[in-house]
Amino acid sequence: MFGGEYPAGLRSLALYYLRWRVRAAAYFALLRDEYPPFGDAEYPASLQFEPPAGARDRLSVAFRIVLLIPQFIAVALIGVAWGITTIIAWIMIILTGDFPSSLYNFGVGALRWSTRVEAYFLLLHDEYPPFSLS
Repeated sequence: MFGGEYPAGLRSLALYYLRWRVRAAAYFALLRDEYPPFGDAEYPASLQFEPPAGARDRLSVAFRIVLLIPQFIAVALIGVAWGITTIIAWIMIILTGDFPSSLYNFGVGALRWSTRVEAYFLLLHDEYPPFSLS
């Protein structure tokens, strides 16, 4: 906030963490069958980030937590629903051998939404995340 840019080491750490979290969440929520690798190796569930161009908006950085309160509430509610649908999907996979596409699409959307909110919170992205599963 004070220097106007994200320190490179902290940005790398935040990117590493977020990439790992997406991989682990995708595996845990049955969205991927492959066990996620340790480190920063290739994995089907991945993220691509471009560093923000130009100067950071210091006002949005300063009040980011306040701006994110509605997003945190929405993501928490979606997360509860995602947990319930993951359990239902797990049962369906055991019984039928197939992941219902509607539950899969909901899980992918929930992961996208939560990842966008977390990227905004971690100052990796400056555009306010939309209230959307797509």
